Amino acid sequence: MSTSRFEPRRRFTLRLLGLAAAASAAGLLVARAQAQGKWPEKTVRIVAAGPAGGSADIIARLLADQLSKQIGQPVIVEPKAGAGGVLAVNELSLAPRDGQTLLVGVDSLVSEIPHILKLSVTMANEIKPISEVARGGLVLVGNASLPAKTLPELIAYVKSRPGSINYASISAGTRSHVMGLLLNKAAGIDMTHVGYKGSTPALQDVMGGHVALMFDGPATSIPMLKSGRIKAFAVSSPKRMGALPDVPTFAELGYPQIDDIGWVGLWTTSDVPGDIQTRVREATLKVLQQPKVVERFKELGTDVGQPLTSEQLSQSLRMASDKHTANLKTIGFKPE
Repeated sequence: MSTSRFEPRRRFTLRLLGLAAAASAAGLLVARAQAQGKWPEKTVRIVAAGPAGGSADIIARLLADQLSKQIGQPVIVEPKAGAGGVLAVNELSLAPRDGQTLLVGVDSLVSEIPHILKLSVTMANEIKPISEVARGGLVLVGNASLPAKTLPELIAYVKSRPGSINYASISAGTRSHVMGLLLNKAAGIDMTHVGYKGSTPALQDVMGGHVALMFDGPATSIPMLKSGRIKAFAVSSPKRMGALPDVPTFAELGYPQIDDIGWVGLWTTSDVPGDIQTRVREATLKVLQQPKVVERFKELGTDVGQPLTSEQLSQSLRMASDKHTANLKTIGFKPE
């Protein structure tokens, strides 16, 4: 039997099926757009890569407070310490890819940690920077009972006690560790390193006199400096910190090689939909433009993050990673 008489009907049926498929696909796109347009639909969780009371936790809570007002949903912060921030990254990786879980952590998660820990994943592939939140240098602080009042006096004091003066770091291999090794080499001294799991426990031991010195973030040190429980000797930033105007830079004191700036960022996983990442970034940038937020960051000894794109931040991470590699080679660092 000839099928020619059925061809028009067949073409019509196929056309209907094609239109139905197109309508279905369009419906899915509309539904997806509507779902994405509703972000965030519930409480947003920020995992802070560090201990409670640490720099990442302090900055995350400041961001969360204002971000909540910006997006109209609660934003909670959960500090997660351990393994230089790797445990926090793992927590983020277990979350749904809906942008409801984010991470606040230092740039060293990508630029430093991979050089000092043997990881089964590539950190640069696991997390993606959405926005730089805050940036600044480190401050060399010491126990209040140290007889030295200035960096030259401190160096003379340490030289007279080779190997007996120790300094704490946030974690082995991080910039708070490397800065001490660089100072050892530049000043011809011999401080002994003691690694901790975050700035909070390290700073507590400095205040308690169990460790003499520490390269710490200003957000955690400034309250202790104001109370007189610790003292400051120098900062690693290229210019003096607004919150510590009387504390000189290392460059001013003849140590230009100790010049380092780091940043705390808001991160997500790379496979979160791009439009959600854009919404998170836009909301964050609006928060960072608020004068009261800028002023609060200055009080913490940091500057508000630069409005760099994700691609620009990734490029800066690659450059920082190369610099850290060179520093580790210069000082002969070996993972502990």
